[in-house]
Amino acid sequence: MRALVLVPVLKQAKPQPLPEGAPPVPSRSNEARLEEAVGLARAIDLAIVQGLIVTVSQPRPATLMGSGKIAEVKALLDEHDAGLIIVDHPLTPVQQRNLEKEWGAKVIDRTGLILEIFGRRASTKEGTLQVELAHLNYQKGRLVRSWTHLERQRGGAGFMGGPGETQIEADRRLLQDKIVKLERELEQVVRTRQLHRAKRRKVPHPIVALVGYTNAGKSTLFNRITGAGVLAEDMLFATLDPTLRRMKLPHGRTVIMSDTVGFISDLPTHLVAAFRATLEEVLEADLILHVRDMSDPDNGAQSADVLRILDDLGIDEKERSERIIEVWNKIDRLATENHDGLLQKAAGRPNVLPVSAISGEGVETLLAVIAERLSGVLTEAAITVPADKHAVVSWLYENAIVDERRDQDDGSVELDVRLTDRQANELERKLGAPAPRAKEDWER
Repeated sequence: MRALVLVPVLKQAKPQPLPEGAPPVPSRSNEARLEEAVGLARAIDLAIVQGLIVTVSQPRPATLMGSGKIAEVKALLDEHDAGLIIVDHPLTPVQQRNLEKEWGAKVIDRTGLILEIFGRRASTKEGTLQVELAHLNYQKGRLVRSWTHLERQRGGAGFMGGPGETQIEADRRLLQDKIVKLERELEQVVRTRQLHRAKRRKVPHPIVALVGYTNAGKSTLFNRITGAGVLAEDMLFATLDPTLRRMKLPHGRTVIMSDTVGFISDLPTHLVAAFRATLEEVLEADLILHVRDMSDPDNGAQSADVLRILDDLGIDEKERSERIIEVWNKIDRLATENHDGLLQKAAGRPNVLPVSAISGEGVETLLAVIAERLSGVLTEAAITVPADKHAVVSWLYENAIVDERRDQDDGSVELDVRLTDRQANELERKLGAPAPRAKEDWER
């Protein structure tokens, strides 16, 4: 379908002064907003005939923009023979209906467009349920517009409404019943996901979650690290459903990597609520990789949007400093001087690592830092595993670092290992014996 993309720019009141010492909040350029809106529209295979930035000095309750701009857009629609307009701004049901009447074309606002993309991308039952619930909640306030063929009629004396109004009320009740049914199904999904998390806790593999703005390269990095075959394209919301893979870090530590849905500015509240069960995977992560597209001029504003959503999920600034590593991705797209300057800038920041998920530059360093952050303080220890508990040997190879192994004639195994305090306590439980001594104590 041929479509026109409009980005309304509302003239804001004078911004409030920032507290003393507070860093400035990055803002997104109008051109970047237009490019993102066109990218969102192309993600559902629309043919974009033109993109337009529209300045709105005084938002109109009935149509958002003034009559002059509406007439200008109408002329563009006729010129390009377009039947769809994407308005990159939330529209009320009244505004959407009035604009459709003025333009004689279908109108979709930003929320409706993102819901359409998510509906196409959802491939699992959970994803489909989440998108359908969000879409029904969105449509609930627009039900009257969907039934414009049912005119409100007046009957005889004492009748305030007619069959049209009765039909609308009946369909609203049907819609609400379906929403309740979907919410119950999603509750079951949440319980199942919680059971899966509980099982993962019993097998103490740390979880590393990738988050970031949509199209920052999370899935490409996920594939590079894990060898998975997750769809990775230069497209907004190329992947939607979360993917988990088990993998080994340097020195043999096993972790679970989780690739989550990309974030975006002005993410519809219906979607945040519906996808909360999925996004809560991030809360369970021991380490969070915040992937940023450093080739995008607006990556600062994108980063602020991601941190805002993490804050809404309950990961505050103090927790972020302890659990988040910033991964500056797509450095292969930078010019040489910008590439070298970015490497120098990252070198002075402890939680920042520049990488290229495409070329692999910096990925080995990233894996080493992940291993170091998850390992904590390692203690060298000498352990003797009895012949009847050889399963513990496999566990040690999976979770600790085994430096040397000596098989004894009686079937027992002596191991020199490096492990954390938590692993030492888990080993004590498995062996049914006191925690292993540090190697220097053992040698004395």
